Amino acid sequence: MNSRPHIILTSQDLDRLETLLESLPANAVPGSAELQAELERAEIVESEQIPPTVVTMNSTVRFSIDSSGQDFRLTLVYPKDVDGSGDKISVLAPVGSALLGLSTGDEIEWPRPGGGTIKVRIEEIIYQPEREGKFYR
Repeated sequence: MNSRPHIILTSQDLDRLETLLESLPANAVPGSAELQAELERAEIVESEQIPPTVVTMNSTVRFSIDSSGQDFRLTLVYPKDVDGSGDKISVLAPVGSALLGLSTGDEIEWPRPGGGTIKVRIEEIIYQPEREGKFYR
């Protein structure tokens, strides 16, 4: 796998994601080990210090997947907030985990369930709660 880009997380997102991962049964979610590894390597900042070009929880992001060439516009959410509308993606989904902490222009290869990888590129952060002053959502 290629080297992974630098990622930045808010301390609030880190705390909530660690709590989420700890609450799951071992091996219950494919890719949870990869998400945990991302949390461990991330630069952690306070919500007020996160750059406006970084994907945080509850951000709406436009990204592309290299293999299909398709653009997607989805909001990265906690599993409890996925509502079937088709415009949200769980942070526990492989693409959701890959998006977290990336900045506009970043690319990452991420494991797919069942083998292989996907290459994701961040095209635009359409909405970021912290950029709008919503630090405690």
